[in-house]
Amino acid sequence: MVQLTKEKADRRSVSREGKRGWDKVLLQPFILLFTAGGKVLDHFGAYEKKYSTLLAVLLFFVLGSSFSFPVFTGPPQSVQPAGDMAEREMVFPAGQEEEAAVSAWEMTVEKAGLLDDADVLDGYEDTELEHMDDVDKYTLDEILEENDKAAGQIASAVSVPTEDMVFDRDDWRLLLINKQHPIPEDYTFELGTIKGSMKCDERIIDDLLAMLQAAKDDGISLVICSPYRDLNRQKVLFARKVRAYMDKGMSYLEAYKISSQAVTVPGASEHQIGLALDIVCTSYYLLNEGFSETEAGRWLQEHSHEYGFTLRYPKGKEYITGIEYEPWHFRYVGKEAAAVMKEKGICLEELIDSL
Repeated sequence: MVQLTKEKADRRSVSREGKRGWDKVLLQPFILLFTAGGKVLDHFGAYEKKYSTLLAVLLFFVLGSSFSFPVFTGPPQSVQPAGDMAEREMVFPAGQEEEAAVSAWEMTVEKAGLLDDADVLDGYEDTELEHMDDVDKYTLDEILEENDKAAGQIASAVSVPTEDMVFDRDDWRLLLINKQHPIPEDYTFELGTIKGSMKCDERIIDDLLAMLQAAKDDGISLVICSPYRDLNRQKVLFARKVRAYMDKGMSYLEAYKISSQAVTVPGASEHQIGLALDIVCTSYYLLNEGFSETEAGRWLQEHSHEYGFTLRYPKGKEYITGIEYEPWHFRYVGKEAAAVMKEKGICLEELIDSL
C-alpha cells in the first residue's frame, strides 16, 4: 500500500516537471522577442539624433522631389473606368479640395517668383546657346509665304463629334510626355520644316498651317516663338534656371523643384518630340499669363482644338500636370482628342488616365 502511494506520487512529480518544461518552450519565443525589442529600443535611444536626422532628410527628399510634385500637391482625380468618352466624367473628391490644391500651388509659385527664359539666359557670354534662338524670328506672313500649300489649300476647320470616340494609348499623337513619363528611348519621328531652321514633327505641319491661316483670316497675327527644341537647349535652360534660383538663396532641391514647374526636365519635354509649340502674337511676345487676355490668346483657346491642338498646361490643372499655367504652350494631339479635351475641360494626363 505504501509502495503504491509512492509510485503514484512519483508519477505526479514527473507530470508536473513535464508541464513546467512545456511552459518554458511556449514562453521562450515571447521572452526572446521581448529581449530583442528592448535591445532595439536601447540602440535607437543611443543613436536618436542620428536616426532623426536621417528620417528628416528622407522626408525632405520625397516631399521636395519634382517627380513627386503632382502627388503631393493635389488630390487624385477619379475617372469612371468604363463607357464611352462622352459618358466619362472627371470627378474630384471635393470641389473645395481641388480649389485648395490649386491655391496652395499658386502661393508656392508667387512666393518663389518664377523666372522666364529671358531672365536666366541674359548676361551669359558663352556659346552654349549660339544660333539656338534663330528660330524665334519668323512672322506669320513669312511662314505662310514659305509654304505654297498654305496659300490656297488650307482646309477649313471641321467640327468633330465626340460621341462613341475611342482612343489608342499607342497613338503617337497622344504620347504622354511629362516628368513621370520621359521620352521613350526608342521613339523616333521625322522633322519637317516650318521655315528656315524652325522645325516640328512633319506630320503636324498641315494642321499647324491651317490654324495659322485661319487666325490670319480672323485678323489674328500669330507668332511661333519656340517649336522643336533639341536636348542640349533643354539642358541649358533647365540648368541655368536651377542656378538662378540657387543664386536667390534656395537649396538645390528647392531650386530643382520650382524650376521643373516652369521648364520641363531634360528628356521629358514635348518640344523635343516636335509636337509642342510656344505661340504668341505680334503685339505680345511675353511668355506669361497676360497672353491669355490678348485677342490671340483668346482665339487660340477657342479655336486651336479645331486644328488638333490643345492648351497643354491649363489653369487649374497645375497639380496634375506639374507645370505652371502656360496660355502660350500648345500641343498637337489630333482633332478628335483635342475636341474631347475641349468639351470635357481636361488635360492630356486626364485623357490618358481615362483610357
